[in-house]
Amino acid sequence: MNKTLLAALVSSSLIFVSPLIQAAELSFPHLETVGSSQLQVDADMAEINVEVTIKEKTAKAAKDSSDLAVAKFIARLKLAGISRNKIQSANLNLQPQYHYQKDKPAELTGYSASRRLIVTVDDLSNLNKILDSALEEGINRINNIALKTSKEEEYIDKARLAAIKDAQQKAKKLAEGFGEKIQGIWEIRYLDQRPVQPVMLRMNAGPSYDVAESYQQGQVTIRDRVEVIYKLK
Repeated sequence: MNKTLLAALVSSSLIFVSPLIQAAELSFPHLETVGSSQLQVDADMAEINVEVTIKEKTAKAAKDSSDLAVAKFIARLKLAGISRNKIQSANLNLQPQYHYQKDKPAELTGYSASRRLIVTVDDLSNLNKILDSALEEGINRINNIALKTSKEEEYIDKARLAAIKDAQQKAKKLAEGFGEKIQGIWEIRYLDQRPVQPVMLRMNAGPSYDVAESYQQGQVTIRDRVEVIYKLK
């Protein structure tokens, strides 16, 4: 068979072009494969995002109240064994509050101060107690709870190797199916992937349920992907 014709047939039949990365037109027989993988692993830690919002008559009173709630919660966290480097709290949002009426100037009614904390919890068995202590110390919003795994890098490596193996197996089967042989790799395209973490916004549990245990049943999904161009003989 004419080599030019063979190249055109193989290319049109086997190439899967990424919409984000377009390779230069290749003039030799080749095929592209996309290797992908997905791992489901049990979560063993969490990152909680909580917030306190206080409304007071003066800006200082609002700030002081929000600062006090944050300080008391951090003290509780330290007693629970959470180290300071696991707590992010250096932020303040202070906004004036107005009452609006038709055909009247806006009336200043007070100020709203909010502070957000992000806390890494290494032991999921303590998560419910930490959330309770946040509410007890005046933290009045739980924005989200992101489950994580302490072995993230290890699982990312496993997902990457699985994606590579998937690309290799696809290339081998495709080449065999068309009666061709692979000469070698021409190009590898890889964009780093990160875990997709489930977020629990609300937990519902009756008095007969173990609420603390309900926070320990989540999983983290880790995905990876690699694109490979193979030369054909």
